[in-house]
Amino acid sequence: MDSRFEVGRRVRSEVLGADHVARAQAQQTDLDADFQRFITEVAWGTVWARPDLDRRTRSLVTIAILAALCREELALHLRASRNLGVTTKEIVEVLLHVAIYAGVPAANSAIAMAKSILGDPASGEEPEDGGARRADP
Repeated sequence: MDSRFEVGRRVRSEVLGADHVARAQAQQTDLDADFQRFITEVAWGTVWARPDLDRRTRSLVTIAILAALCREELALHLRASRNLGVTTKEIVEVLLHVAIYAGVPAANSAIAMAKSILGDPASGEEPEDGGARRADP
């Protein structure tokens, strides 16, 4: 049986992308090594690995929570949603829900971030930064 850490590393790579996980590991120091192990085991190896919600649903829930809390990590999860087949329309629906239950300012900020990362597929418009990666939290 795989350890929680091994399961977490696999799930984290599948969701966020192997490049992101490799960058996070390369940037790891003594200061954050225990924290990185903790989030790999608990967030990814326990919560994200549970069987009762699929990863697309978990991604949408995560986007909603991060948008409601106005967290920068939202950018990472917006990009990661592409790895899970989440559509831009689904993200828009989630952010409309955020506007009602968490407030228009939170949703407005999240929509601006989504536009810069995902662009506007209906218009064929590309994101201003070409969808380029920003520094990940």
